[in-house]
Amino acid sequence: MFRRSNTAFAAVLVALTGTLAAQPANATVTHGTKPTVVLVHGAYADASGWNGVIARLRNDGYPVLATANPLRGLASDAAHLESLLATVDGPIVLVGHSYGGAVATNVAGDDPDVKALVYVSAVIPDQGESVFDLSTECPGSQIGDSTIKTVPLTSGDADVYIKTENFPDIFAADLPRSTSALLAATQRPITYGALTEPSGAPAWKTVPSWALIPREDRGTVAQLIKTAAHATN
Repeated sequence: MFRRSNTAFAAVLVALTGTLAAQPANATVTHGTKPTVVLVHGAYADASGWNGVIARLRNDGYPVLATANPLRGLASDAAHLESLLATVDGPIVLVGHSYGGAVATNVAGDDPDVKALVYVSAVIPDQGESVFDLSTECPGSQIGDSTIKTVPLTSGDADVYIKTENFPDIFAADLPRSTSALLAATQRPITYGALTEPSGAPAWKTVPSWALIPREDRGTVAQLIKTAAHATN
């Protein structure tokens, strides 16, 4: 869940500007040909986390979809997103937050309509890397054994939650405590399997990509250290 909707909107707008500028000189850009912005949320959140960004984009005339990311497994979540993208006509700007960045990475390279990728405080995995790998590779993240709760599933996997008492500081530090308490109570868990599943071919190596890297993210700090390295290569 990202809180600074104005900053996130600015990152998406930069990608949109680049996408439109890359069109042929004789192309006519109208409301109907503007790229569709598809927003992919991450763990512990739902699509409503994009509400502030959606309002700004729609006000500027862009068609927007915010998918309900299942958070069940990287490959299956990517297949879910791929099915949605197949229903969208025209160019797409695909935006991921947190774990949603990993999902977008595993879809965009296979869809020729995806013209740009935007990573908003997101995971940008390379081939074979998992979200868990990136979370533990470098120190900094406050998500760990003492701040998470796991709930076993009949499948043998487990759902991973952020503990209610830790959620405000880790995930919503700049929101009123009353709001962050509601988000903690309604958080959507991600499976341990989704966090440990290796990523496929990285779309960011072939699709024009932009990354917004915050300085004080307390949930994905370690992941973002690697993200910064990817973003500069």
